[in-house]
Amino acid sequence: MTGPVWKNPIALGIAALVLVILAAATFAIVPETQQAVVYRLAQPIRVVNRAALPGQPRTDEAGLIVRVPFLDRIVRVDKRVRNLDLENSQVLSTDQRRLNVDAYARYRVVDPRLMLATAGDEEGVENQLRPLFASTLRNELGKVSFASLLTPERTELMDAIQTGLDRRARQYGVEIVDVRIKQAELPDGTPLQSALDRMRTARQQEAITIAAEGQRQAQVVRADADAQASRIYAQSFGQDADFYDFYRAMQSYRRTFGADGTPDQKGSTNFILSPNNSYLREFEGRGR
Repeated sequence: MTGPVWKNPIALGIAALVLVILAAATFAIVPETQQAVVYRLAQPIRVVNRAALPGQPRTDEAGLIVRVPFLDRIVRVDKRVRNLDLENSQVLSTDQRRLNVDAYARYRVVDPRLMLATAGDEEGVENQLRPLFASTLRNELGKVSFASLLTPERTELMDAIQTGLDRRARQYGVEIVDVRIKQAELPDGTPLQSALDRMRTARQQEAITIAAEGQRQAQVVRADADAQASRIYAQSFGQDADFYDFYRAMQSYRRTFGADGTPDQKGSTNFILSPNNSYLREFEGRGR
């Protein structure tokens, strides 16, 4: 004769197994680093431990949660900030510089239900964000010159890229936390050499322009000085004609006889003149 059920070890084992399966189907643990979407018959009904946004109420906290056994399904989504790398993206700046840009964006999922509905999973959302990131990067960098990446304007540029990417990423339930450019450089090989040649040619043309402008200004200054000297000579001639003749004669003697230190004339020329030559009249003294 069979005894009571609770004394039957087989029955107890089956009952314990049923209770374990029922408990596993009823209770679940959501860690702090994850947010969970609860589906009932393939329809999302609630989000547990959702990432809180400014101005939005917090949802159920992480920990032990209860669900309807065999009807509810839990899908977990990472709550932490994740990195999205973009390597060797080709960008054309406003000064026609073709650049290789390495950048990264930091993002987090703020609407897991929308993310699961549009991208499927975390890998899918990165596959959706990467072309958006590249497109936004090209659009914003195409508005500035290469030199702007080396100035304080770089910060404003990063903010513009982050704002543009965040606006487009919201359709996948994602918030862009930060965007940074790791490096931006000219490509190796012929494009780089061509860019360097263009830069060298531009600098040479700029040097020629500066030299021509300097020569023009020098001519203007020289012409002004000559005009001023002529006015002074004219004024002195009007005030004392004899002194003006004497001064001009001394200048002529100085240059003719090499007294001004001219290398090609000093001590290399002999002059034979008559004592009463009109050219030497100033040596006779004034009044004679």
